[in-house]
Amino acid sequence: MVNLVEAQKPLLHGLIKLAGLRPTTVEIEPETFMTFWVPASTLKDKKPESKPKSKPKPTVILIHGFAAEGLVTWQFQIGALSKKYNVYVPDLLFFGGSTTTNADRSPAYQAACLAIALGKLGVSQCSLVGFSYGGMVAFKLAEMRPDLVEALVVSGSILAMTESVSEAELSRMGFKSSAELLLPTSVDGLKTLLKVATHRKLWFPDCLHKDYLEVMFTNRKERSELLEGLVIAEKNPDIPKFPQKIHLLWGENDQIFRMDIAQQMKEKLGEKATCEGIQKAGHLVHLERPCVYNRCLKRFLASVYFEETPK
Repeated sequence: MVNLVEAQKPLLHGLIKLAGLRPTTVEIEPETFMTFWVPASTLKDKKPESKPKSKPKPTVILIHGFAAEGLVTWQFQIGALSKKYNVYVPDLLFFGGSTTTNADRSPAYQAACLAIALGKLGVSQCSLVGFSYGGMVAFKLAEMRPDLVEALVVSGSILAMTESVSEAELSRMGFKSSAELLLPTSVDGLKTLLKVATHRKLWFPDCLHKDYLEVMFTNRKERSELLEGLVIAEKNPDIPKFPQKIHLLWGENDQIFRMDIAQQMKEKLGEKATCEGIQKAGHLVHLERPCVYNRCLKRFLASVYFEETPK
């Protein structure tokens, strides 16, 4: 029987190719590989004597969350950004085709692998856009490599998942563990995740939920270990001093990481941090209200790279 989610992938891939991106795989270290969609121009052989015709586009890296791989997460943002930016869409380890035999499951290891991969792809400076789990990886990469990361946009995420925060937020939502929420094993479990993650009530047939579970929730053992690797013991971890501009772009109705968490985080991050809420949107703000999200995202990136404000 045809899996409807899997069957839609060629169409999505075709649309992303029209936006100028192509798939590639980068070897980080022996038995560690990270898959990417990257600007097609970066994969072409460049002649030594050739000179760039114009100033290179700024580079933006879109880092996905926990419930889907890169293209599915950022399907509405890639085309919107690709005209003015070189857009790179990685699959973090154990998502898409990215794999490793290394036992490290921390966000720091994900960030280190991403930094190595970007270096091998020729990226020397970039801005990061991180959603949920990808936001934690983005924060870690910005902390580790301020020479690489020029600016940071984070949606529905926090700096670090402490034991106290994890227990409090999960208890508030009625879950015993992160895996129970983020790694559903049944149609009802996936429906519950979508209900928590969205502001608007969505309806899909059960067969589509089932197909999504089969395609997007692979590597369950390793992903469960990634969730365990997120939680740290410190009650009040030190806040890194980020030199980058940081924009917290949030759904005002986010039930997983509420808007007040974003506002509190902005105060802790200091004067270079800004916070913006989008009405009538939940945790999946970039999918629920993509046009509004894209306008806000482009406005911030323009403030980093261009003088003019995009329409």
